[in-house]
Amino acid sequence: MRLIINGESLQIPNEVKTVSDLLAHFQLNKKIAIVEVNLTIIPKQQYETTALCNGDKVEIVHFVGGG
Repeated sequence: MRLIINGESLQIPNEVKTVSDLLAHFQLNKKIAIVEVNLTIIPKQQYETTALCNGDKVEIVHFVGGG
């Protein structure tokens, strides 16, 4: 499936079907992240049930610590 993630068109494996799967694919599932799909912010409790479709526009913002 092809998704536009943070403005970049990426080919994502077919086993990625939900927002939760996508975060796991990018190893962000253990981090605090905000996800927007097609201009709608997805509540964290809906990551497991929010399906992704070919061509969806996804924005992922995650927090990075450091100093």
